[in-house]
Amino acid sequence: MGSTGSEESTGRPGGARDRDSEGRARNARPRDGLGRPLPYDAPGVPRQPEGVVRTPEETVTEAQRLLDEGKPFHAHEVFEDAWKSGPDTERELWRGLAQLAVGLTHAARGNLAGGARLLRRGAGAAEAWVSGSGRARPYGIDVAAVAVWARDLAEDVERGCTTVDAGARAPRLLGRGAA
Repeated sequence: MGSTGSEESTGRPGGARDRDSEGRARNARPRDGLGRPLPYDAPGVPRQPEGVVRTPEETVTEAQRLLDEGKPFHAHEVFEDAWKSGPDTERELWRGLAQLAVGLTHAARGNLAGGARLLRRGAGAAEAWVSGSGRARPYGIDVAAVAVWARDLAEDVERGCTTVDAGARAPRLLGRGAA
């Protein structure tokens, strides 16, 4: 007998699911720089490993590097690791920053309404965390400037009705001119 239709369309054995080392279902397809799945045989960009515990400063540095490279989807994964592994008191900060990165991802992929909505939601979440914590620049992050960036980008996306270049429009987490 020949291969199943599933194998022909996915490049995997018929009915098989991608699994991680612990047996959890995990999509192993390669991804592009914006996190979109590619065909199994296509070259992709290296994925961010999940569950990495970094210091907050390492998180900011790694996320900024990925944002600068036009990989906001991957930066979102770095922020997600921080929100899952960091102290409960900082969860909303990291979650808000992850939402900003996902908003930029959507805007770059062409989901303009979703991108604008997530940019605003992330800005609001990060600002709310600052207001509640009293820490205006946690780990050097210029939250006020990042929130302005997010709202300005949301307006640009809605007004221009066009996708954005994620690397060219990346935020400066530590403020103007900072890396």
